[in-house]
Amino acid sequence: MSLYDEGHTIAGWTGCAIATLGSGVVGAGLCAGSVPALVGGAVVIAVSVVVTWVLHLSGWGKPPGVRPREEWRLGARDTQARGGHPDCVGCALAGRRRPASAPVVARAESIPLSSIE
Repeated sequence: MSLYDEGHTIAGWTGCAIATLGSGVVGAGLCAGSVPALVGGAVVIAVSVVVTWVLHLSGWGKPPGVRPREEWRLGARDTQARGGHPDCVGCALAGRRRPASAPVVARAESIPLSSIE
């Protein structure tokens, strides 16, 4: 099991589900030779990006890097999202870039899962 929890968020799973649906529509459109289905599937994929971004900005995503193990559950909300995350492209695009001098909550670098690791 990995020590990282990338994408284990409401934003990650919702965006992935919508993008999967869009990819299926693009694939069906490609097989059927339907330009409207290809365009519709591409629009659904673009919507998945926007939905994921909005959910991340509203606190249902996570900042880059490792989170403490107690924050790994799917319904964990990020309380620091409103101020922006350092080194986060989504926050930077929204104008929420946290200055380098701003205090940042320390994230755990490695979390052993058992005494063997």
